[in-house]
Amino acid sequence: MDPTGAVILIVVAIIVLCIIFANIRIVPQADAYVIERLGKYKTTWDAGLRLKIPFIERIAKKVSLKEQVLDFPPQPVITKDNVTMQIDSVVFCKVFDPKLFTYGVESPVAGLQNLAATTLRNIIGEMELDQTLTGRDEINGKMQSVLDAATDPWGIKVTRVEIKNIAPPHDIEEIMTKQMRAERERRQTVLEAQAHQEAVVSRAEGDKKAKILAAEAQRDADIALAEGKAKAIQLVYEAEAQGVKMLNESNISDGVLKLKGIEALKDVADGRATKIFMPSDITNIVSALGVAGEALGVGDATAIDKSPKPKAAPKDDPCIDSETGKGGRDAAAATATMEREMSDRSSIND
Repeated sequence: MDPTGAVILIVVAIIVLCIIFANIRIVPQADAYVIERLGKYKTTWDAGLRLKIPFIERIAKKVSLKEQVLDFPPQPVITKDNVTMQIDSVVFCKVFDPKLFTYGVESPVAGLQNLAATTLRNIIGEMELDQTLTGRDEINGKMQSVLDAATDPWGIKVTRVEIKNIAPPHDIEEIMTKQMRAERERRQTVLEAQAHQEAVVSRAEGDKKAKILAAEAQRDADIALAEGKAKAIQLVYEAEAQGVKMLNESNISDGVLKLKGIEALKDVADGRATKIFMPSDITNIVSALGVAGEALGVGDATAIDKSPKPKAAPKDDPCIDSETGKGGRDAAAATATMEREMSDRSSIND
């Protein structure tokens, strides 16, 4: 073979190999390549190893299939009640058809931005200021529905729309601040009034329960004192009846009875009594002796002591101290009275 021809063949082979290697393409994951042949759409390459025909086919557009976040600048909008405010939105979208995305619109992102601005103005124009500030979810839903339907011919799927910020005018912000402060002061006043009312009611209920408990305690104490006094009187009379019964059953002689009567007269005539009642059987004897003593000038001419008979001082109850309540003190006083009455009765019986 002619050396010149061999060199030419080698050069041609190298050129062909270079052209072939230059037209080998690797499409990344989540990307798509739109291929044109002689200026006309041919196909769409997915992820993988691809070979393009040299000088006939070309890559018209490389499209990312990932979800994109488009943060649009604030847009001036006017509400239904003629309040101008600035609202910026964020649109989440992705390409579902690379062919439509390539040939559907000249600039898909710019078209989506302008479409979002006009849609936002239309939605806000139908709402008042207060409804706009509190109806973000409603605004997001309406915008997502309108933008998704409008961008289908462009091969774009709008997955979500979010209102990023709503900036009302400065004077409206001042009015809203005053309104918020007034509302908080009103709530504070209402809460304080409710707290005061609950405190008064609770205090009144506590006083009512305390008085009821005190009345019940006083009632129980009075009942207990009455029952104790009645029981003590019953026991005294039962003891007296039992004593009389025993005396009747013992058959005591008349001499002993007269002797006991004279001993009783000794206690009765303690120099303080002005009148003495005696049994009829000894009246004659005592009267005769008294007449004879007065006639002869014999006898005790001591003056009658008319001063009150001293009484034994009440005993202190060891259970009563400075912390004892009124009910306890009344019970102790009633017990001392009963003991004193029983002592007087026993002294008279003797």
